[in-house]
Amino acid sequence: LSAPSAPPAPVSPAAESAPPGEGTLAWVGPFAVFMAWLALDQYLPLANPLKEVVRDLVILAGIVGFGRRVVARYALRAPHWPASIALGLAVCALWVAPDVLVPGWRDSALFQNGVTGRLKTSIPPGELTPVMLALRTARAALLVPVLEELFWRGWLPRWLQDNRFWRVPLGTYTAFAFWGTAALFAAEHGPFWEVGLVCGIVYNWWMRRTRSLGDLVLTHAVTNLALSLFTIATQRWVFWM
Repeated sequence: LSAPSAPPAPVSPAAESAPPGEGTLAWVGPFAVFMAWLALDQYLPLANPLKEVVRDLVILAGIVGFGRRVVARYALRAPHWPASIALGLAVCALWVAPDVLVPGWRDSALFQNGVTGRLKTSIPPGELTPVMLALRTARAALLVPVLEELFWRGWLPRWLQDNRFWRVPLGTYTAFAFWGTAALFAAEHGPFWEVGLVCGIVYNWWMRRTRSLGDLVLTHAVTNLALSLFTIATQRWVFWM
């Protein structure tokens, strides 16, 4: 792996407010828009693929409307891109390995229960058209990594260290922030919580090492793209929850 870049200079303790355009909404807003859509999706009277297009436009609007300044400043450069790409592929392999190597691995009550939920795909089998597959893959690779990394690696671990999170440089480590973020990231992935935990640990480690949000966006994008292509190739649609 390439050597990590020098960490960004700490924000002055005198900075009592976030830089313009870099407050909480810039980091959390896109993720909140995405989660709100997931909650409302089943109630919207839209047929696919129109619903998928509207969903992508809403997510893009959330990223641009709330996070455009932090995306432009922190997420567009990936100085360690070769290693980030390789790591993204490795995480995808880790994600699918249990289900590929152990038939019935995810049938256990450890993974499917009243707390974690149950396996289901968010695209009905009759709607798995080429257009739908292309839209889903594009969203997974281009939009979701941006909004999730703004929240999971850009905001949450810093906020867990100091509610004036802008005073905490990206990639700053504390055990509480590192493991707390990994555990919550695992919980977000429901029946895939155990691979979600491994993924969260790896991503958090890479953020600590590189101090580069752009590298995390790239790693996450490669993971999601590879997982989408694997899902399409094998028709294991449950990987698209």
